[in-house]
Amino acid sequence: MSIALAIILQRTPLASRWAAERWEPVAVEVDRAANGPAAIAYRLLPAEAANPAQRWRFTGYRLELHRSEAEGYHLNLTAPEPKVFIMWRMLEPEAKEEGGPAARPELATVSYNEAARMLDGGEQVDAVPLPPVIAAWMAPDVAEHYKPEPKRKVRRRDPLRDEPPPAHTVHAPPKIHDPTGE
Repeated sequence: MSIALAIILQRTPLASRWAAERWEPVAVEVDRAANGPAAIAYRLLPAEAANPAQRWRFTGYRLELHRSEAEGYHLNLTAPEPKVFIMWRMLEPEAKEEGGPAARPELATVSYNEAARMLDGGEQVDAVPLPPVIAAWMAPDVAEHYKPEPKRKVRRRDPLRDEPPPAHTVHAPPKIHDPTGE
């Protein structure tokens, strides 16, 4: 099961000697214009008068749900603020197009577990709010496929019970062979 997404990345100029700009995902939208697999494309969105940042809209992405990730989806949907996790990368200078963005989204997921694996692998992953339309789209699939693991009873050793503690065995030091026979 999948749905077409558009991912919005924002480029914010910085007044810093270490970095000239900051890139970050700021939103996702359902891409209603997409009606099947599409090539990744981008366009610069019109600037807002009060905001010096540039926003780029990337299309051609699909948000896919897999049965094996049902627990991660459930954790996300039941969180106080559900998120879409965007893995993105800065482009190498030779891959950047003239006048184009310096960063590009790679994929989107709504699974906490998958996002954690990407972070553990050293990828750049940021979260944006989960739009209600996507939450409503994924909820029936999560309800059908998420089965919580049964709780297991943990047996603990009770130090106050009547049984004596286990006996400890003491080993004698090994005998050393003396070739002189003494």
